[in-house]
Parts: sequence; C-alpha cells; structure tokens
Amino acid sequence: MAPFTAEFLGTALLVLLGNGVVANVVLTGTKGNGGGWIVITTAWALGVFVGVVVSAPYSGAHLNPAVTFALAISGKFDWAHVPAYMLAQMLGAMLGSSLVWLKYKDHFAATEDKGLKLAAFCTGPAIRNTFSNLTSEIIGSFVLLFVIFHFTSAEIADTKTPVGLGSLGAIPVMFLVWAIGLSLGGTTGYAINPVRDLGPRIMHAILPVAGKGKCDWSYSWIPVMGPMIGAGFAALLYLALN
Repeated sequence: MAPFTAEFLGTALLVLLGNGVVANVVLTGTKGNGGGWIVITTAWALGVFVGVVVSAPYSGAHLNPAVTFALAISGKFDWAHVPAYMLAQMLGAMLGSSLVWLKYKDHFAATEDKGLKLAAFCTGPAIRNTFSNLTSEIIGSFVLLFVIFHFTSAEIADTKTPVGLGSLGAIPVMFLVWAIGLSLGGTTGYAINPVRDLGPRIMHAILPVAGKGKCDWSYSWIPVMGPMIGAGFAALLYLALN
C-alpha cells in the first residue's frame, strides 16, 4: 500500500459513496429516490470517513488536490510529491464515478432528465452566476482547509503522550465536510475538491450513459479553480497567524 495507491483507492471510495448517494436520491426508481439534501450531505461525509480510514496510514489521506496544494504551500508536504498525489486522486475519482454508473446503470437508463444524470457525476450551480459560484467554492474550500490546519492529535495532557485513535481519527474531517455541505453546499453542490468534479465529469463524457446530455464544460473550471484558490488563501492565512 504505497502512498499513490492509498490516494487512488481512498479517492475512489470517496467518490463511489459520494456520487453513489446522489444517484440514489435523484435517479428514477431507486429505493432512495427523493431522499433529499440531508441524505446527500450525510453520505458524502461518511464517504470522506471511509476514504480517510483506508488511506490515512499510508498517504495522510489528502484525497483532494486542494488539500495537497495547501499542505505544500504551508510547508507540511513536499512539493516533489504533489504531481503523483494529484494524479492518483484524479484516477481514483474517475474509477469511483465509473463504478457509480455501473451500479446504477439501469436507473440512469430509466431517468429522462439529463440534468439529473449529470448531477450523479458532477456539481452544478443552483443559480448560475460565475462570480457567486466561484466565490461559493472558494469560501467552502477555505473553511475546509483552514479547519484542517487546526486539527490536533489526542494526547495525555500530563505527559504529552500521543493517543492512537485508529480509525476514529477520521471522525473530525467527516463532521467538517458534513457541516460544510449542510451550511454552504446549497449554492453549487460544494465540490470543494477539483477531482471530485472533474474526474466524474470526464467519465460522464466518456461512458455510454443512456440518454445523457451535455457535460456543461463552460462551468467545469469553477469547481476546479475555486477549491484551489480557497485552499491557497487558507494556507497563507495559516502561515500568517502561526
């Protein structure tokens, strides 16, 4: 389990469960059809937990180019490893979304709304406004990274002995992503992760999804650039304050 493999598998699981819940809620004829926003945000948070549990011991569980970028800016991650991490994350996101399509293939075929089919792959704005949409992704990603920078490890206070929490150590980031989704996600679907959006969008274009529409490439740069800008701001503010 090398770091590259861990990032690949962790991101694949994250997108499989995250886009899987969207498919379950929006596609025709599923058991979870109409489940709503609470279901989607909860499962995305749990998907983050699963991805982090699998990858954290081996790669640090970035699972997101914005995280990798911010950690490199802050000096907490070697720039030399950034390209490999981002490649693994992109490939993992593409695999995860492909598995969602395979899992829900019959329901994609039964769904007439092309927009709902696209939603099971990538994000889109509730109200299309380039400045507002970009700002939304910047703010959500800033919150994600700025809080991650302030996570602390559990320890026994008197001796400063670290307490190994095992898989429980993934719970804080799960709650963080859940909070962002519930509070800030209603405008753009809170990509807050470039590959979570771009990888599946590419697969939407490649896979033979029955009756699919366009991939909305004119919007696709926002969930890529927004998270990276927000992550950069978070890293710079962290450096300025510490």
